[in-house]
Amino acid sequence: MALRGVWQLKKLIVSYCDWGGGSRGIRAFIESELPTFKEKNPQLEVVTELIRGQHPHLKGFYKNKNERVVCVKNMTPEDILLYATRLRNALGRKVVKLKTRHVTKHPSVQVMMATLLKHSLFGGSNSSL
Repeated sequence: MALRGVWQLKKLIVSYCDWGGGSRGIRAFIESELPTFKEKNPQLEVVTELIRGQHPHLKGFYKNKNERVVCVKNMTPEDILLYATRLRNALGRKVVKLKTRHVTKHPSVQVMMATLLKHSLFGGSNSSL
C-alpha cells in the first residue's frame, strides 16, 4: 500500500525448493505469474531464492525495517499471487489488537456500587442507602 504516495514494500523474496512436492505450486507461480507481477510492480525488487529441503515462503521487507513471512506450502499459483499482492498492499506495521469494550448481560457489581456510593456521598438524588 502506498503511504503518502510511497509504496512501503521494497523487497519480496520468493523462496522455494526445486525438489519438494510442497513447492509445486510456487514453481508454477514463478513460471507463469511472477513475470507479470514484476511488470505490474516496477517499484518492487523481486528475488527468487532456491532453498533445498525447506518449505516455500514469501518474505517481504518494508521501508520501516519490518518484515513479514508467509508460508505458501501446497498452494496454487493463484493463491500465491493473492498472498504476494497482500504483502505488497500491507503497510508493514505490526498487527495491534484494538481494545474493545465488552457488552455483557451481567455488568460489574463494582461499577454499580461505585456510582451508588458517589451519589450517596456527594448528595446525589439517589441517597437511599
